[in-house]
Amino acid sequence: MTIKQFCKYTVLFGAVIIETIKWGIRPNFHFSEPTRFLLGIAPNLLGAFLLPLGCYWLLSRYLDLYDDKQLRLFCFTAFALLAINEVLQLVPVLGRTFDFNDIAASAIGLTASYFFSSKFLFRKPATYP
Repeated sequence: MTIKQFCKYTVLFGAVIIETIKWGIRPNFHFSEPTRFLLGIAPNLLGAFLLPLGCYWLLSRYLDLYDDKQLRLFCFTAFALLAINEVLQLVPVLGRTFDFNDIAASAIGLTASYFFSSKFLFRKPATYP
């Protein structure tokens, strides 16, 4: 399996898990506090973790995520956009709720994804003379 296929299947499976949590588990089942909190931040955590993988899957022709600078820049940009999205939820017209825990979960997810991607996924193959 190539890296692109791995990223594709991981992103698709992760999207199914996120939607199952958001629309299947959270509204229909009631949990005690630690589980309820984890289910509340899970979509942000998983979604942020999947962002570099989805970027590689869909935009590998345009971005070189093997370059650590570009991967780091992508992660910082993605976090900034996620934080802006969360701050925009303060606008009462949108009918959504702002939560600092979602920003923290996004930061943790992107950080974990950066380290996972840079150490295991997007390593440059060794070249021998």
